[in-house]
Amino acid sequence: MNILISNDDGVSAQGILAAKQAVEDLANVTVVAPDKNNSSVGRRITLFKHLKLDSCKLEDGSQAYSVSGSPADAVIVGADYVMDTKPDLVIAGINQGVNISCDITSSGTVCAALEAVSLGIPAIAASLFIDPKTSYRQDENGEWYLEYDFDLAKKVLHDLVLKIINEGFPEGVDLFNLNVPTNYESEEVKITHLSHRMLDKEVIDNTHEEKGELFNYPLEENQKGDDLVMITSNLVQEYDENSDGYALFVEKRPSLTPLNANMTSRDLKNW
Repeated sequence: MNILISNDDGVSAQGILAAKQAVEDLANVTVVAPDKNNSSVGRRITLFKHLKLDSCKLEDGSQAYSVSGSPADAVIVGADYVMDTKPDLVIAGINQGVNISCDITSSGTVCAALEAVSLGIPAIAASLFIDPKTSYRQDENGEWYLEYDFDLAKKVLHDLVLKIINEGFPEGVDLFNLNVPTNYESEEVKITHLSHRMLDKEVIDNTHEEKGELFNYPLEENQKGDDLVMITSNLVQEYDENSDGYALFVEKRPSLTPLNANMTSRDLKNW
């Protein structure tokens, strides 16, 4: 089996190395990813513009390729140009952050997997939910940092790919959306459906008292301070029992959601 691995966090992110390590004993692995973080860009594609393709090294010294474009760009370039033959499977991730609910269409990780499906390649989007209550550590100088524990995510991803090698994808499933929590209480994977949404969004300006610190982030280059607003978000707190959010946040176990790229709703008999 030939596997293409990409992501939206960038080729130097820890999660892409974790994904490679999870499956490199099962297949020939090629890594092609954006040259920098491209979170929340959805399925943006760069058409008729030059993209820079560079060879680089992952932390373990293995070869990878960076693309000066989006996650979807990286999948197209990897599958159609870098690799000698079309991959049998694309893995997007392991994303350093959660990707659940109908909000996944904004996720660069999930949309990289969707781009693979559009090329006729089955895919897995894999994400790590990092619980801030248990994942922050202090160094010897008292500085806080975020520790990424990919062990369970690597194990689940490995087992999922092994099952796909042995049995193929289930009929009607184009891609799997996998989310694994760092604060898990059970390693048992739950088959779930998408929650209604993941984020509660709110628009603020410089008069907002509770989120004033957020609004005071440094301005981008050539950006003026007048008439600015900011979209902020918080995780939804309530999920129905068989949803991905319930598995992650309530049962604290891995969630695996089977998806089909054709979003057509066909049941209109009573409309």
